[in-house]
Amino acid sequence: MDELKIVEVKAFVPSRDFALSKQFYQDLGFELAWSSDDLAYLRRGTSSFLLQNFYTKEHADNFMMHLLVEDVDAWWNHVETQGLMGKYGVKAEPPSDKPWGLRDFVIVDPTGVLWRVGQNIEPGGGTAQH
Repeated sequence: MDELKIVEVKAFVPSRDFALSKQFYQDLGFELAWSSDDLAYLRRGTSSFLLQNFYTKEHADNFMMHLLVEDVDAWWNHVETQGLMGKYGVKAEPPSDKPWGLRDFVIVDPTGVLWRVGQNIEPGGGTAQH
């Protein structure tokens, strides 16, 4: 029996405009499971994070999240279909294959938090079967 078994780990993601960020993440594909004036619980399947009504520029500009998905191109298509770049004025870079075995894209949320959304592939290209 593993006495140190982990149930889950969540990051506390900062937001400059709490309401705007909550809507951005819902448009990105997360469900708003719970919210108060200071904190929101966002999830998709078994993955989740806590959005804070808290902002310090230095913190937000250096905060990164990594989301590992099964189909990165489907997520990118969703970002484009939802028009997130235009609607929220955020930056994004389309998916590309990385030599270390990841195909990913970058999107920066309205606060400045950088998200890398990726899918495992075989190093050098091709989808990994994990």
